[in-house]
Amino acid sequence: MYTNLRYLWPLHAILVLTNWLPDNVLFLRLRGAMIRPFFGSCGKNFRVGRNVTFYNSKNIHIGSNVYVALGNWFNASEVIVIEDEVMFGPKSVITSSNHTKFEGSFRYGIPQSQPIKIGKGTWVSSNCTITAGSQIESGCLIASNTVVRNIVPKNSLYGGVPGKVIKFI
Repeated sequence: MYTNLRYLWPLHAILVLTNWLPDNVLFLRLRGAMIRPFFGSCGKNFRVGRNVTFYNSKNIHIGSNVYVALGNWFNASEVIVIEDEVMFGPKSVITSSNHTKFEGSFRYGIPQSQPIKIGKGTWVSSNCTITAGSQIESGCLIASNTVVRNIVPKNSLYGGVPGKVIKFI
């Protein structure tokens, strides 16, 4: 209950109350500054677009100069570390837990949780999915519509479903 009062309720209240503000530099900074206290840790110059969802924000650790665009969804059942200078394009899903099957159904399977790390200077393009246990090293570009489910090497262009290294940049 303490976690809900300390982290989730104020964070969601601020996001709901600021969703009507446009996504321009001033309001991206304002929204980011207002929600900074409700994460495990958060660096300076955090910018957040509208309609972004954070679950279990106490498990999310964010570096400095991070930008999260419109409509991203973060589920931190386990720790999610986002290093400095990371950018998220619109409508990506970052989830540190996966469903499992129990008696023929995914509805009641016990979730498997693993941490996620996103390295410094990475750009996660739009509509990406980053699954539990993923590690993205620094300086990577994750192409639009990519599913990340393992280790992404440093300075690589990574894309596809499932994702693979396209080239080093």
